[in-house]
Amino acid sequence: MSAIDFLSHGAPAPAPRQPRAAAPGTALIVLLILLLPLAAYWHTAASIVAIWERSDTYAHGYVILPITLWLVWRRRDALRQMPLQPCWPALAALALCGAAWLAGELGGVQVVSQYALAAMLALTPLALLGLRMARVIAFPLLFLLFGVPVGENLIAPLVQITAGFTVEALRWTGVPVLREGNHISLPSGDWSVVEACSGLRYLISSVTLGCLYAYLSYRSWRRRALLVLAAVLVPVLANGLRAYMIIMIGHLSGMALAVGVDHLIYGWVFFGLVMLLLFRIGNIWREDEEAPAAGVTRSAPPPAPASTATVAGAALTIAASLLVWPAYLYRLEQAGAALPPLELERFHARAPMALGFTDWTPDYQAPSGSLRQFYALPAGPVGLTLMYYRDQRDGPKLISSGHHLTMADSPWREGASVDRALGQGADGPPAVRETTLRKGQQSLLVWRWYAIDGQPTASDYVGKMLQSKQKMMTGGSNGVVVMLFSPYDDDPEVARARMTQFLQGNAASLRATLTGGHRP
Repeated sequence: MSAIDFLSHGAPAPAPRQPRAAAPGTALIVLLILLLPLAAYWHTAASIVAIWERSDTYAHGYVILPITLWLVWRRRDALRQMPLQPCWPALAALALCGAAWLAGELGGVQVVSQYALAAMLALTPLALLGLRMARVIAFPLLFLLFGVPVGENLIAPLVQITAGFTVEALRWTGVPVLREGNHISLPSGDWSVVEACSGLRYLISSVTLGCLYAYLSYRSWRRRALLVLAAVLVPVLANGLRAYMIIMIGHLSGMALAVGVDHLIYGWVFFGLVMLLLFRIGNIWREDEEAPAAGVTRSAPPPAPASTATVAGAALTIAASLLVWPAYLYRLEQAGAALPPLELERFHARAPMALGFTDWTPDYQAPSGSLRQFYALPAGPVGLTLMYYRDQRDGPKLISSGHHLTMADSPWREGASVDRALGQGADGPPAVRETTLRKGQQSLLVWRWYAIDGQPTASDYVGKMLQSKQKMMTGGSNGVVVMLFSPYDDDPEVARARMTQFLQGNAASLRATLTGGHRP
């Protein structure tokens, strides 16, 4: 046997140098800093839990943290071999997340603040423990992001996909069907594809379980990616099949079965079977943990862990990076709390009507103040609604995903919405959000836009940025949502002409109301 063979096979490899055990003081510092994001941003953490509590779609969030802790516990042996070496570059990423959190709070974009907190929970271990440890528990740290309740913007497209799939499947099987928006009419009865039928909760549950299953079952990134892709596509297809089968059961049973609450039960049973089949098939290509190859030369021993003084210095820097943003927000809110009460200035226009021409009202959170007036122009009636919001942290928001033009139990149905440029310049908004509403034979055209700090915009995103700027400069965030509406029979251009005439004739008075009625 050669000397090389003896060294590589016959001689035992020298034991690697073990990192020194962390001192009790170091362990206490690590524990406090890892918990600091939850303590410093408890309001944001509470908002996440509140959504878990009130929405079944996000109830899975309760198990995200326990699963994360279990995944970290599984890697405890590997973590013991790693030295504690703070990663200073991670402080820059931590500061960026803090700035993003502040922007989300100022603009009232809750999901931005919540994702920023989740990212800070993942980046804090990286900054304090170091890159080596963070690599070992990278997936558990990223898994925390699944706890953020997000996805409501997917409801509308998912509803459209489900309704379209269901209608085509019904026609393919020979069932006569008429679709009007999200409403499906069969000879046996009528159905509606509502938000609860969008399949969002199925999709979120599937993606969460799919990512966890792929991490635990596969070592290959290709197999993991394919399983996650299947976890995205399968629930969308399954939800379409679920809706089709429920309607078919109701149709064939004369609307005696699969109506009411039981169709939700059928849906969850079907979804459970689909996911069981998906993971059963995925188990065929399962990869076990790879054992270390025998005879492989060991890598160089890891560096010694950082001293308690170094860890303490890193901990203080991390704490400063985490605490500066809530402190600055508190300062802004104290300035905002000193603002005078909201004052409303009555909007005056020619040809007011004593009685309204419609019973439609928008489904918006209670504003700080509101005006609703009707006018009889020579060309026809026009209505105006102004809703003022003093946008406090816990109060009703000017721009919110919970705002709708129609109530859930209202006979009014919301049709298509488009952005329409008006080109009014200084005499009115440059663009509006145009929406059609219908109730039986009645049709209503609604123009909607915001006035924030004297600037009009029809964009939610631009509105949020204007609110952030306003709050950053003044400590307050006040704004108005403006709705101009008019009825029409067949041609919406008639209503557009009326509302354009109204804006041109009352631009100065309206502008004074929007800039003076909510002055800080």
